[in-house]
Amino acid sequence: MPRAMVLLFAIACGVSVANVYYAQPLLDALAAEFGFTQAAVGVVVTATQIGSALALILVVPLGDLLDRRRLILTQLLLLLAALAGVATAPFSAALLAGMLLVGMLGTAMTQGLIAYAATLAAPDERGRVVGTAQAGVVIGLLLARTMAGFVADIAGWRMVYFVSAVLAAMLLILLYGRLPKHGEDGNQVHGGSANERLSYFQLLASMVQLMWRDRVLQIRGVIAMLMFAVMNIFWSALVLPLRMPPYSLSHTAIGAFGLIGVVGTLGAARAGKLADGGKGQWTSGMALLLLLGSWLPLSLLSQSLWLLATGVVMLDLAAQAIHVTNQSMIFRANTGAHSRLVACYMIFYAVGSGVGAIMSTAAFAVLGWLGVSLLGAGVSLLALLFWAGSLRYMPVSQVGQDDRMT
Repeated sequence: MPRAMVLLFAIACGVSVANVYYAQPLLDALAAEFGFTQAAVGVVVTATQIGSALALILVVPLGDLLDRRRLILTQLLLLLAALAGVATAPFSAALLAGMLLVGMLGTAMTQGLIAYAATLAAPDERGRVVGTAQAGVVIGLLLARTMAGFVADIAGWRMVYFVSAVLAAMLLILLYGRLPKHGEDGNQVHGGSANERLSYFQLLASMVQLMWRDRVLQIRGVIAMLMFAVMNIFWSALVLPLRMPPYSLSHTAIGAFGLIGVVGTLGAARAGKLADGGKGQWTSGMALLLLLGSWLPLSLLSQSLWLLATGVVMLDLAAQAIHVTNQSMIFRANTGAHSRLVACYMIFYAVGSGVGAIMSTAAFAVLGWLGVSLLGAGVSLLALLFWAGSLRYMPVSQVGQDDRMT
């Protein structure tokens, strides 16, 4: 695959996934305009995560049945319309409906593009191509909060979604001209022959079977659900104390904290190598301890922004290490259904993210940042205890010799 095409997939993944995260640094502005209380404003993030879950269940599997190019372009056109709807939402119900659609279409686009890239790539370059696309996802996620805060400070929160709609329109033109049609260059651009014989409902049913039978997916999915809940407990509430005295930071400054997570993302690259070398459980234990420990500096937000930055690095490093290790273990356990495994795994992510967001703002309304910190530390401890208790149930033959740990 040409480098330009690989880069295009990475950019498209970043632009798509960013839409799911724009709202986090804007929650105070949305609460003020639409009358949400501090306890309830987390429902805005929850709506996008519900949309993400629906996409993973109902939309992402379509890539195994339909022409991927046509599916991607249709989803992008619908995403553009959804973004315009959010930007012009006149009341809270319209806002939440728009956020749900943005979450659904942004997630479907992102996961569909990764699967598309893997399909187009030759076997000996597939890891590099998919890895580059995943890098685009991480960069888009991190830049989303910074971009949203910067634009909101200049022109208000609605302009964030207008700008994103313009980016979606530009991407639509670019992908329409550059994405190969079915059969071009000898590549199969949609699902393989085995999946083509499945109906849509049979494909969905096979995902239920995976969730029911795959113990590795179940265990690592629950760990992912708890970890992503912790991440959204932190990020969904962060804007609230930082907009208040003594800091009274701008949306741009608050969004910039997302860039600090780049350090954690780069450091977590080592986690994949450790998992491939049979050290997945060791990595998991260390990362979960780091996740729990991150809440000590995070809880001291009122005393120092440097402590907050330290906690963000610890939090993101732990989360990325767990995420990479989870995927390594799940893919090693079942090599015949990677697309559906990704969809099933990310359902756990969406559930954890949505619940974490709504719990976070509710905790802040009751006990302030102390309540958020206690909640985050509590869920982190729960994840650590679940991991420790799950060791005996992990199939050694599927995920490596380190699973013998007790």
